[in-house]
Amino acid sequence: MILSVTKSVTKRKQALDFNQLGLSDETLQTLAKIGYQRPTPIQAALIPLALEQLDLIGQAQTGTGKTAAFALPILELVELKPDKPAAIVLTPTRELAVQVSKEFQKLAGDRELSIVCLYGGKPMKGQIDQLKKGAAVIVGTPGRVIDHLKRGTLSLNAIEFAVLDEADRMLDIGFRDDIEYILKRCPESRQTLLLSATLPPAILELAKLYMHEPKMVNFSLNKVAAETIDQYYLLVPEELKFDVLLDLLRREQPQQCIVFCRTKLGTERLYRKLIKSGAIAGLGTIHGDLAQSARDRMMQDFREGKISCLIATDVVGRGIDVTGISHIINFDIPELSDDYVHRVGRTGRMGKTGVAFTLVEPWQRAELAKIERKINRQLAQDPMQAEVDRVAVEKLGMKLGTAAKSKYRRAL
Repeated sequence: MILSVTKSVTKRKQALDFNQLGLSDETLQTLAKIGYQRPTPIQAALIPLALEQLDLIGQAQTGTGKTAAFALPILELVELKPDKPAAIVLTPTRELAVQVSKEFQKLAGDRELSIVCLYGGKPMKGQIDQLKKGAAVIVGTPGRVIDHLKRGTLSLNAIEFAVLDEADRMLDIGFRDDIEYILKRCPESRQTLLLSATLPPAILELAKLYMHEPKMVNFSLNKVAAETIDQYYLLVPEELKFDVLLDLLRREQPQQCIVFCRTKLGTERLYRKLIKSGAIAGLGTIHGDLAQSARDRMMQDFREGKISCLIATDVVGRGIDVTGISHIINFDIPELSDDYVHRVGRTGRMGKTGVAFTLVEPWQRAELAKIERKINRQLAQDPMQAEVDRVAVEKLGMKLGTAAKSKYRRAL
């Protein structure tokens, strides 16, 4: 049975300071040193319950501090000896695995924490050597973790704490069997946390099978996309999308932005076209066909601000956790409504404001309507629409204005 934490409890916990969550003095000193002043709502609710050694399902928008919400209890509860892994965190992407590992190290402060990050695209030998030296915490993608389990270079017999981070995305990209394979090799007595922005039926089914009477901490409150994000759409024929993208980037002058495409090929093509145009400075791209070393360099440059506009696919984009992202542009409308939630969640993080734009081809109005039903919010039409309508008529003989809006309203 899955229990719920009520909305009233959620509100009460939002007022807490870190020193009221049951954390040790050593942890509190580390948090003060690294500038963590007040817990986010998901941290305030999740940490005390996790310290009670309960299984938990945490649902919250991306960018709300979920990593610290599970990392701090692990640092408090688990005896982090390097001889055998005591905690494992599974993530859907390599980039997110790296991000989680870095957050663990930061939150550990002066503690000696042996943590090994396991993901594909890196030589097995280096990871095997790291595991031989000892690891208290494993962070990795399911596929590479299984590779080590099958080779006998990793044992999960001593796991006390298991975390499924961004579980909905792991299921979306086909990791369910891998997750089950891994959880079956962990002790049944372990504590399990499941973190997810959305809770489709498959997630709840997984929880019933592999969690012990989990409590649910839900901060989505039927508002899946953050209120701190202004969200707009534009009806744009495919032939005009590139020009509209350029106009948006010139008009908005984003501090940092991510432009999302549906496919790896489409991502690379758009990136090359933008480079060739010479209209935008500080461009980068990241997708699954890039070598891991290239992806690592690209992410580092993006975090350091050397790249101001990143062209990305959904899977890779999920591992991007940079608080300075001011704009999201969906060059291609996502295939799934949940993907829209995750894309838009890259901005407006940790209480900051953000802006999101979605370019919708005329035949995709129904997909836009699905997104609006998902987030329980109607997207505003960007003022640039009038100019797009004019150009569509003059250059393409297409009328997107009144007729398009009428059809769009009927689609709702």
